Amino acid sequence: MMKILIPPSEGKSKINISNIEFIETKNIFFDEIKKILEILSSVKNEELVKIYGTSFDKSKIIHDENLNILNNKCSQAIERYTGVVYNNFDFKSLDESSKKFAEDKILITSGFLGLVKLNDLIPNYKLKMNSLKLSAFWKPIFSNYLKDEDFILDLLPTIHKKSYESKKSVEIDFKFIKNNKSISAGHNGKAIKGKFIRFVVENKLEKLDEIIEFKQDGFAWDGKHFVKNI
Repeated sequence: MMKILIPPSEGKSKINISNIEFIETKNIFFDEIKKILEILSSVKNEELVKIYGTSFDKSKIIHDENLNILNNKCSQAIERYTGVVYNNFDFKSLDESSKKFAEDKILITSGFLGLVKLNDLIPNYKLKMNSLKLSAFWKPIFSNYLKDEDFILDLLPTIHKKSYESKKSVEIDFKFIKNNKSISAGHNGKAIKGKFIRFVVENKLEKLDEIIEFKQDGFAWDGKHFVKNI
């Protein structure tokens, strides 16, 4: 069995395609989500700006919405999450068999909601993995959930990588080579990451030797990373 781990997008669609409230979805991580809600409910006003990384007024609005998350309406995760990675993955244009493969294999590591499948119904929220020591909170839970997987394809940023532990994971990074020096592709690597996910899903790949055959936009596998000379 294989799983592909990807991060949530920072930006999210506020559109709810379902009238179902989150509490009605039977999410398997409700116990953990409720513990996070307990922590959030005890947060003082002066801590909000640090947690949410914006002005106090905006932080207070986000915080109040988070506290009401169980009663909020939902959309499927693939509709909720937006941004460069998800746009270049372009789930909607996949054929049905590829969509099914993606829904079975991809897990999104959310600091608030746990491990999210693409077709899970989730509300709008904002809470980063680097807040409230959430990577440490989720680490034993995610690790246990993933313990029986034969292969984990890890496309996570650093803070999300700390949210689980597995000897079966392979980290996939995209780097630029400039003046014979390797530098992280960073934000510029998000588009190629989305295209890479699509490549794996469209071809229904589950073996590393097949996955590293990926070559697009000048990136190619060098034995450790996908690199591009610039």
